[in-house]
Amino acid sequence: MTTVRDYERRRQTLMEHIGDGIAILPSAPVARRNGDVLYRYRADSDFFYLTGFNEPEAVAVLIPGRATGEFLIFCRERNPAEELWDGQRAGLEGAVQHFNADDAFPIDDIEDILPSLLENRSKVYCNLGRYPDFDEQLLHWLSDVKNRKRSGISAPGELVDLGYLLHELRLVKSAAEIKAMRKAADISVSAHRRAMIQCKPGMFEYEIEAELEYAFRQGGAQYPAYPSIVAGGENACILHYIDNNRRLRKNDLLLIDAGAEIDCYCADITRTFPVGGRFSGRQKALYEIVLQAQLAAIDAVMPGASFNDPHEAAVRAITSGLKDLKLLKGSVDSLIEKSAYRKFFVHRTSHWLGIDVHDVGEYRVGDTWRTLEPGMVLTIEPGVYVPVDKSIPKPWHGIGIRIEDDVLVTKTGHDVLTEEAPKDPAAIESLMASGQ
Repeated sequence: MTTVRDYERRRQTLMEHIGDGIAILPSAPVARRNGDVLYRYRADSDFFYLTGFNEPEAVAVLIPGRATGEFLIFCRERNPAEELWDGQRAGLEGAVQHFNADDAFPIDDIEDILPSLLENRSKVYCNLGRYPDFDEQLLHWLSDVKNRKRSGISAPGELVDLGYLLHELRLVKSAAEIKAMRKAADISVSAHRRAMIQCKPGMFEYEIEAELEYAFRQGGAQYPAYPSIVAGGENACILHYIDNNRRLRKNDLLLIDAGAEIDCYCADITRTFPVGGRFSGRQKALYEIVLQAQLAAIDAVMPGASFNDPHEAAVRAITSGLKDLKLLKGSVDSLIEKSAYRKFFVHRTSHWLGIDVHDVGEYRVGDTWRTLEPGMVLTIEPGVYVPVDKSIPKPWHGIGIRIEDDVLVTKTGHDVLTEEAPKDPAAIESLMASGQ
């Protein structure tokens, strides 16, 4: 997986762009769930990408060219009494020894130390607006430095959004990142296969969710990458449905959108399959449309292609298929021009994937869709969701289907990281019938 040298290379690449500026990144604060119960901690993605440090109450500082150390961490000190309750900390020594910080300071001393680090730096690179309490501290430190200008000290004159630089670096994955994403994908594939095998009429959606999360943890995933969507019947037409509390019926389709997270890297898979083990005629007809759209979109993923090319391929396939079923009427080109397909296909086909499930990186460069490059990872996830609408024959109402895979752009084309999760109708029915 990712090594301390990988993190060091990332920091060096970023510092080459910073020049005589300074970058300051706090990790995410602890979030309270209720009362004195906290959510399980997960580091800020940008902070983790540059440090690999997964503890709260930490701030990373990058200072290119500083003779006494370019990478500093402010973090919690070792405290045996508190570690007895909450687990071991890296401490100042661990931050240096295990995370390659040039120096480490107690987080409680940041007020005394950080303002001096701002002195004579031209710009501050930060994620202003992400953590308002930290922003307030940072502005206070800047004000403090400005007030010392009579001593011959200059203060940074500009706050720069760190994302413009850092998120471009995060967009193209390294070999170590791809390895982590493959592992997350493999675990997620196993979970989806388990869900297909275990699913039976009469179960509740949350029972299938439990099967997924069992497989995630059994495979070594620290968390689900996002709240799992387990949507039976018409619930599949609610795009971000997470109640997962309905009993599954024999003639329902079940849409599952779920992925595991490994070392903060995400997988994101959607499969749709029949609760009773066999697709009905209408279900299969719509399913085949979505599948063909997804395959066409995947075929469009290659270096040099536009980010929008897979979406255009999916739109054309879905529009043509819905026209064949007489759910849309008119010429395919005219229907696409009028966006008539949006009655059934309401979202886009892709998003970036990485440390965040909807990962960072611009989709357009100026007015032009971004060109795909080797190392980028995106989802391909067309869907058809039939609303309850008087203009649509009732037997189609409430059928929701989405098929999603994680696709790596390679030098010669693409690699579907989640290919082993069954999506051919016959393969799905065979797996469900086999029970293994």
